[in-house]
Amino acid sequence: MTITIGARPVTLDDVPAVARRREPIAVAPVVRDRLVQARDVVDRLAAAPDSIYGLNSALGANTGARIPAHELAEYQQRAVRARAVGVGPELDAAAVRAIMFARIAGMAAGGSGVSPAVFDALVAMLNRDVVPVVPRTGSISVADLAPLAHIGLAMQGEGAADHGGVRSTDALMRAGLAPVVLGAKDGLALISANAATIGAAALTLHDVILLQQQWLTAVALSCEGFRANLSPLDPRATSARPAPGQRETAADLIALLDGSALLTLGAARRVQDPLSFRAVAQVHGALRWISGEARAQVEIELNSAAESPLVTADGAMLSNGNFHLPALAVALDATAIALAQVASLAVQRCLRFMSPAFTELPLQLTRRGPAHSGFATVQKTLTALWSGIRREANPGSLDFFPVSEGVEDHATLALLGAEKLAIAVEKARYLVAIELLIAAQAIDLRGTDRTTLGAGTRDAYAVVRKGVPVLDVDRPLGPDIDRMDALLRGGALAAVARA
Repeated sequence: MTITIGARPVTLDDVPAVARRREPIAVAPVVRDRLVQARDVVDRLAAAPDSIYGLNSALGANTGARIPAHELAEYQQRAVRARAVGVGPELDAAAVRAIMFARIAGMAAGGSGVSPAVFDALVAMLNRDVVPVVPRTGSISVADLAPLAHIGLAMQGEGAADHGGVRSTDALMRAGLAPVVLGAKDGLALISANAATIGAAALTLHDVILLQQQWLTAVALSCEGFRANLSPLDPRATSARPAPGQRETAADLIALLDGSALLTLGAARRVQDPLSFRAVAQVHGALRWISGEARAQVEIELNSAAESPLVTADGAMLSNGNFHLPALAVALDATAIALAQVASLAVQRCLRFMSPAFTELPLQLTRRGPAHSGFATVQKTLTALWSGIRREANPGSLDFFPVSEGVEDHATLALLGAEKLAIAVEKARYLVAIELLIAAQAIDLRGTDRTTLGAGTRDAYAVVRKGVPVLDVDRPLGPDIDRMDALLRGGALAAVARA
């Protein structure tokens, strides 16, 4: 389906649709009107006697130095070249497409003053799948200058890009496009934005939200395998202290367990379970809440004119700090911390399953006795994954140095927060895969009648067993975990979670 910029507010879900599924974009007439009006202001003020940052006055530490009128366009080209300082491994195609889409959405708000022709060139590149080569490292999220400059280089025909599986500096020509010609302020309009941060945050939060949904199916399946006490999910308990996300999470779990024998009086094995079962609604609820806040921040950025200088509707250009993203940076850091909290519960639940004292099941979930290891050594994988998630949960939004002769003396490092969260999500998905395998094994060892499972847990069990058979004699479990991870990555349990 085509996503039309300007027809409605851009959402977080639009970003993976364009970036990963390569859905095309169109531009509503209202956007065209905004671009033309803002560009008229730029053209008028470029010749005015007043110095305006980034238009007729230099950037960074050279702020205030006047640029001669005959050099305004050439200065914009040099500004792009000078900021193409990214290094290291390259971003994948989806990440670059997310950046391009986020920048298009920001420009469409009308405050950049970009030439309509330059805007159209970026849209055409995205729709024809010309993907610039963008190194990963170089931004501190005080505008993502480096990654956007590498995109700008490709637009000028100077940087490499991929098209049709071929990388070259003539990708534009092979796609039937011409290099863009920058005018006054156009270079700054391309690069002085946080599109790399916004794109990365959108893709990562999309993955967080998908994983959250599927994680609850793993929790519900663990409840079945553990024969957990479900009283902590009772609406009377969760309503007594309506912490963020708690009631919604408990309600989702009850829905997954609908029809389960666990919901009958006296079905639980224990009067009170370990906190890794008992506090699920509270801990998962916190992740649900803070990831929702992070999503809201991303959607603010996708629909805002976060430009400096900002072209205003009344014909002015204002220097400002709207490009700064502290709320998003803090929300991303907090989401990583909340994800780590949820991950710690999953690890503890898996470890409890290894112990007959807690489960009344065979040691290490193998019916073969001490001559077999069962799931014992998976504990090492769990610990390694948890350690990695814990490391990525360390906040990064305070780790900045002043640059540009002290002019830029604060940075949010929000892009670092998105990158760290993305790494944590990859590791957390493996935790969910392991928990699903362990919970299904417990159900099998307990000899549970499948008809006594809940509607959602019965479907979840079927997905697991379709992908991975029950563990009888010892076999390599790494490939089993990888298969479950692939199913989760594709959203195999998302429909179960939403049913």
